[in-house]
Amino acid sequence: MPILQPPVVDNPDGLIPVNPMIEHYMYTLTEQFDHPILDEMEAFARVRNFPIVGRLVGISLEILAKMIGAHRVFEFGSGYGYSAYWFGKAVGPDGQIVCTDSNPVNQERAEQYLAAVGIWERVKFCTGYAQDIFAQTDGMFDICYNDADKGGYPDIWRMAKERIRPGGLYIADNVLWRGRVAVDGSADIKPGWTEAIREHNQLICKDPEFDAFINPTRDGVIVARRKMA
Repeated sequence: MPILQPPVVDNPDGLIPVNPMIEHYMYTLTEQFDHPILDEMEAFARVRNFPIVGRLVGISLEILAKMIGAHRVFEFGSGYGYSAYWFGKAVGPDGQIVCTDSNPVNQERAEQYLAAVGIWERVKFCTGYAQDIFAQTDGMFDICYNDADKGGYPDIWRMAKERIRPGGLYIADNVLWRGRVAVDGSADIKPGWTEAIREHNQLICKDPEFDAFINPTRDGVIVARRKMA
């Protein structure tokens, strides 16, 4: 197993949802998920400072998808396929993950990694604006996963919620936004992003059609289940 370190969180407000020592302990329990390609993907993220959900969240994505028998997943923001790696393991050979990213280089890298683990044939990778691709894609989804630009989070929720089947999940990363959501007047990475994430979280947690909770691992992951009719 490679030496794994919890992600370093740039947190000017001093709010760390999970103590780094606890996260490190949790990492030590993930040896059964080791794979050379996964190690390469994580090493690339460290070297290039590329944002990925990381192994602890990735494992939770796989388990959540398996728990609801997910076969069709849409990703708003896929990078070079790190989250698709986990979803791809869960949906099985007859499943599909629709990936989106604006950079064709990320698509090429995703194909290299996911083909090497036999998952690429389960992926439909679309280059462009995630919301446009979603609007052009027909059908319902078992999971809609959101890791796009944070300013668009409320609108993504509004469009995605209608396309999640009963019992399906909406999952979004970065919903604690390095603690900024809990601190009034905290410095933001981009203007309006903290307020957009706060609005997003409120919309979900107050929606009568969904049950929701926030897993504070890493930068916070919200999971919302559409209630059965």
